[in-house]
Amino acid sequence: MTAASDHEFGGVSTDLKLSVVGNYLRQFTIALRPQFEHLWYVDAFAGTGERTVIIPSQAADMFGPGADARIERQRGSARIAIEVEPKFDRLVFMEKRPKHVAALNSLKSSHPNRNIEVIPGDANTAILSMLRNQNTWARIRAVMFLDPYGMTVEWQTLEAIRETQAIDVWYLVSLSGLFRQATRDAEDLDFSKRAALTRMIGTPDWEKDWYQMSRRTDMFGDVDERLARTAEVDDMERYFADRLADLFPAVLPPLRLNDDRGIPQFALFFAISNPKPAAIGLAKRIAGHILKAGISSKVRP
Repeated sequence: MTAASDHEFGGVSTDLKLSVVGNYLRQFTIALRPQFEHLWYVDAFAGTGERTVIIPSQAADMFGPGADARIERQRGSARIAIEVEPKFDRLVFMEKRPKHVAALNSLKSSHPNRNIEVIPGDANTAILSMLRNQNTWARIRAVMFLDPYGMTVEWQTLEAIRETQAIDVWYLVSLSGLFRQATRDAEDLDFSKRAALTRMIGTPDWEKDWYQMSRRTDMFGDVDERLARTAEVDDMERYFADRLADLFPAVLPPLRLNDDRGIPQFALFFAISNPKPAAIGLAKRIAGHILKAGISSKVRP
């Protein structure tokens, strides 16, 4: 049995996502430690700090005995960030769910010598508040991980991050969320779906770009004209990539993450807010190498 505060998720895509971000955090602190007094990590949807993975039972066969189902508790993004060497000077964990907040506070208590802040509540509100209260970013460089529940990151939040010119962003975009909310038939696009898509994408133009008038003739020869979505998952991913590229000085091609059936679920984007060529070049070299390794591991037989 898992506890009420457990954060249960897993799978190959989760492993790959955490591996990519964890590798970047290590390279980030190694590269920037000599240059900046303060290195921060911000996890806007931190969960509990670890993840609960249920390993299913395995029946005995000719190759060996069976095994009972078991539960493994593995490191989540917050715990990975705490253990990065060289260390981050400050770690900020944001989380909305009270039981997860309690788990994060317990994690904080187990590291009394680290500068860890746990912020409860909505991530968009928490991020905007943190950025407003920070007067200068001249001596600070940060990495922010946006791994939201669904489509909850608002475009204005990304705009505020960009304005710091000091934060590298890993953003796990829900392709399945975009695909579900943008219904095939425009008549099924209610107010809540339109509002959710516009908050996330930052413009209502997605509707005219993703939908076209479609003519259908039924068995009686009657013609029906209706507005239908022509954009598929690849189109939506490219569209969001272009939106990010219009906002941030540099954005790398994303790592596509599929479910066990091969259906696209997420796109892991990396965006750089510092406009200086040297900063962009360094971040691109580190993140680009890690992302290529991640893509290679997906196609490796």
